Amino acid sequence: MAKKNKDLVDFAVTARKYKTKLTAKYKQRKPWVDPNPYEVQSLIPGTIIEVSVKEGEVVQEGEPLLVLEAMKMMNHIQMPFTAKIKKINVNVGDKIPKDMLMIELEAADDDDDEKNVN
Repeated sequence: MAKKNKDLVDFAVTARKYKTKLTAKYKQRKPWVDPNPYEVQSLIPGTIIEVSVKEGEVVQEGEPLLVLEAMKMMNHIQMPFTAKIKKINVNVGDKIPKDMLMIELEAADDDDDEKNVN
């Protein structure tokens, strides 16, 4: 009878079963969590070139939030949905790492939308 190894993990690909040993790096990875829609995070490290919004401002979907330069490319970050800017955690010239919380959002009140339009 074959000796069982507790380090091996079973997985199946197209109905075939395999055994593999997971690396320490894989075991120590951060678990995936659903992203918070009210947080705008950097997907890549870079430098903040421009911030187009102010705290307390109601911004419509598709409007520019900021410009992040990364790998010699200008990444224009746009508003994913209509919301109010709660807090801006970056300034022009800041060098930021991957996954940094750049802008915090909060739900826009209907009263705020009317003030912005008029």
